[in-house]
Amino acid sequence: MRTKRAGCMPIRNGSRAAGFLCGLVALASGFASAPSTASGPAPIDATAFDTAFDDAFERYRPPGLAVGIVVDGEVVFSRTRGELVAGGGEGIDGDTLFKIASNSKAMTTALLARLVDQGRLDWSDPVVKHLPDFRMHDDWVTREIQVRDLLIHNSGLGAGAGDLMLWPEPNLFTREDVIRGLRHLRPVYSFRSRYAYDNTLYIVAGEVAAAAGGAPYDVLVRRELFGPLGMDRCQVGEWRRDAVGNIAQPHMRGEGGEPVAIREDGEVVADVPMMAAGGIRCSLGDMLAWTRMWLQPGRFGLDAEGRPWLSARQREEMWKTHMPMPLSQRMRDWDDSHFSAYGYGWRLTDVDGTWKVSHTGTLSGMYSALTLLPQLDAGFVILVNGNADELRTVLTQVLVKRFTRPGDASLTVAHYAALLAAERESRPQDASRVAARTRRAATPAEVATFAGRYLDPWFGEVSICAEGEGVAFRSARSPKLSGAVMRSDTRLLVDWYDPDVDAEAWLAFESHTAGPDRLTMAKVDPDADFSYDYEDLAFERIGDCATP
Repeated sequence: MRTKRAGCMPIRNGSRAAGFLCGLVALASGFASAPSTASGPAPIDATAFDTAFDDAFERYRPPGLAVGIVVDGEVVFSRTRGELVAGGGEGIDGDTLFKIASNSKAMTTALLARLVDQGRLDWSDPVVKHLPDFRMHDDWVTREIQVRDLLIHNSGLGAGAGDLMLWPEPNLFTREDVIRGLRHLRPVYSFRSRYAYDNTLYIVAGEVAAAAGGAPYDVLVRRELFGPLGMDRCQVGEWRRDAVGNIAQPHMRGEGGEPVAIREDGEVVADVPMMAAGGIRCSLGDMLAWTRMWLQPGRFGLDAEGRPWLSARQREEMWKTHMPMPLSQRMRDWDDSHFSAYGYGWRLTDVDGTWKVSHTGTLSGMYSALTLLPQLDAGFVILVNGNADELRTVLTQVLVKRFTRPGDASLTVAHYAALLAAERESRPQDASRVAARTRRAATPAEVATFAGRYLDPWFGEVSICAEGEGVAFRSARSPKLSGAVMRSDTRLLVDWYDPDVDAEAWLAFESHTAGPDRLTMAKVDPDADFSYDYEDLAFERIGDCATP
């Protein structure tokens, strides 16, 4: 079975709904090829950019912040503030490396597009053509899944499925382990039926690129992307910290609200499995070069011989509406948005009648955002070396509005921060999360019936065993997922030892007379990051605890 590579998805129930969605899809696809009807960017007001930068920094106090803005091919604003490590005294500048997290995805898809231009693969190639040992849980999906499907979050897996093989890091999973684990992840939706964000299939996409390109993923990215585009500070694969230097470290908030560095780099920065999904690091200067290349390909998207770095056909393919996405109420209220979709590594929507192409990147302790307004020939980059979800949301919104509603001075950092605060206050508290606030350490006697070693087919072995007067949960392949087992009323949960792991998990045991006991897990906070995909785990008991 083959699907259209772009265009309208069939809807069986109701011609009006089908027509409406098809209209939005056509609108979204049309943005990519239609000439701009906008009058061009508003006059540059650097004072407004400075004000937004300062307001965001003062309100959220990140350890470090870097922001750059491109208009009409020129960098009209570039500013940094803060430190590589909070309290360390070394300041951030335009060459400082940040983890760009999921903004790596567009680089992976651009690499694949280069290989398509070179005739080494096609978007409609079955994945097994390039990776014969690749398997999904369903044999039919294994046969039918194409290269394009790896990029648009339509696999049928739940959001973040398999991410516990990637995060928290460091862990002991390899890239091969991640790809092998996919065959054990059960889908929760029909293949190609709906959008659900994933990272693991981008790792597969990186290996497809390696197979088609005849070199490891990191070698290809350096050769095909960083080199031709002059992104000289970007790093991928394994590299040495001190040889590169000027590297921002991730931070979280301490108990007093102060930024505390976490997971600081050692001398050798490893080639981690998630490289193609979210493992690239770049500087503000690199990301501004990347921004200019997308906005003005005829000027900044040429190789050393003056040829297009990507063909016009592949550029259009990257920004087509490949998968409709949910349109949130916030997008409707804040931006008067009418559609939302995913391209190849890019999110697509409209803001105040203007096309927006963007993506964010989120890792524990590192946040990024890249936003393009192609019709206005404007784009901007935000890089933060701290947990900064609200800062990124608010600052992105203020900068977008400087271009889409330049005359409205009320759309400030304070304005959007107040809207987010109102959202939080109106959100009902989850009963499960409230219940977990009352807890005590579980005793070995309380867990004796289910204590032992358990195995999940993709995550591996864990143990739930007595340690002193308490009980500990420990993962063999993800050492940071170790914590104290606590009792909350009649339920058990894990309070992780490492403060970097910020999503606690409920434990549920089932006793089976005809087979091994089973263990399942679930997020205490249902709104926690979906990469804590505890719900995808299905453990079976394999033995007793080791003798102390």
